[in-house]
Amino acid sequence: MLWAVVGIPAAVGLTVLAPPLRRARPALLLLGALAHAVVVASVCLRPPAYESEAWIALDAPGRLFLAVTSLLFLVAATYAVGYLRTEQGRTTRDAEEGFLFRNEPEGVFAGCLLLFLAAMSLVCVSQHLGLLWVAVEATTLVSAPLISYHRHHRSLEATWKYLLICSVGIALALLGVFFLAAAGRGQTHGLTLHSLLASARGMDAAWLKAAFILLLVGYGTKMGLAPMHTWLPDAHSEAPSLVSALLSGALLNCALLALLRGHSVLAAAGLGGFSGQLLVVLGLLSMGAAAVFMIRQGDYKRLLAYSSIEHMGVVALGVGLGGLAVPGAMLHAVNHSIIKGLLFLAAGNLLATYHTKTIRNVRGVLRNTPVTGALWLAGFLAITGSPPFGLFQSELTILKGAMDGGHWAASVLYLLALGVVFVAMARLVLPMAFGEPASLAAGETTPRPREPAWAILPPLGLAMLALALGLFVPQSLWDVLSQAAAAIGAH
Repeated sequence: MLWAVVGIPAAVGLTVLAPPLRRARPALLLLGALAHAVVVASVCLRPPAYESEAWIALDAPGRLFLAVTSLLFLVAATYAVGYLRTEQGRTTRDAEEGFLFRNEPEGVFAGCLLLFLAAMSLVCVSQHLGLLWVAVEATTLVSAPLISYHRHHRSLEATWKYLLICSVGIALALLGVFFLAAAGRGQTHGLTLHSLLASARGMDAAWLKAAFILLLVGYGTKMGLAPMHTWLPDAHSEAPSLVSALLSGALLNCALLALLRGHSVLAAAGLGGFSGQLLVVLGLLSMGAAAVFMIRQGDYKRLLAYSSIEHMGVVALGVGLGGLAVPGAMLHAVNHSIIKGLLFLAAGNLLATYHTKTIRNVRGVLRNTPVTGALWLAGFLAITGSPPFGLFQSELTILKGAMDGGHWAASVLYLLALGVVFVAMARLVLPMAFGEPASLAAGETTPRPREPAWAILPPLGLAMLALALGLFVPQSLWDVLSQAAAAIGAH
């Protein structure tokens, strides 16, 4: 059954590349997403027996991130059906630079979307660190054509930057896997997670520390941790908005999961303090760097990209602090995926209406597109951790975990960074929502564009889910979060 979560999207993705199925591609994309969601729901509600030495198995962290990935992809695929209908074969004039560019073929886009889902699913179910590395690298290769979809010079530049930087990072991660093998002193008979955890106490501490540093730099690059984050603002800004939602809400979690595997091995070896301290430092650094770049940001999609860097820093900080902060970090990752999906889909609606990503040129969103405007405003409140949305719960849990553990300096820096981010986003987002449109300021009237159902229902569903998780965290979900925290070595 676990192979189905990888095989179904891979098979459908290869199928939609066939030219005779051109008209059926949107339906096949949605069908593949639905089938994947059904299989994932089945294996998550009734997990198969865990085989300790299996290369493919589903533990608590994998189950959590697999469910989030499937849900977010289903929402994005629903949005994509309408998006492809309006964008396919379209030649667009750049509003700011004046030249024409033409989109990628629909088959390549739909096929790579499904292959992207297959690769991310493989990351979630991989228990062998070599196979996990292959899966993470596969996510890079199959998502690159999605970033370059518009064939604009900026999107092509962002794609090459993404490929080069992430490839260097993933090469260092591979070296980290080799160091893990070397740390076994010949006693570890494989690189399955169970084998590594069982023999961790007998491994060489120096090799383990060096391995984690390489894994942190390698997978931290893909996760968007500063200072290895430089590919992320360009890729998230230039990709189609539904792709940006998947990159931010699902791909970053895959890199996080790979990094957590390494952290769990060090925790089992009694070196969790070493890896935890590194995660705390990079987490705070990421939050601070994102806050600085958000203050003067002029592109609303890049603003959301830097927000992703901030929140990956929050998650890294929570994991590094340990204790209650770890399940809080897992809850934060879930909430961030949902809310960032909402915001990027709403950003896609703004781009379709205003034909620009420049913040100063987008005003009166609540007046011109009231539903999208309300979603954009709700997304801002949610992503900045305002009650009653889910991120408020997770950020408060991480803060409590930090204070319970006596990490007062980290707590102060954490609150300071969150405050700066809130002010920075508020001064940029609120004028977009409430500002006077330029045409109205000149005494003219502008027709209110129609907001199609395919463009507003997917982000609306995510907004309702984010609100629900802020009002109530089901005990079953908290149990899964606690199990995931225990699996990565939290005490």
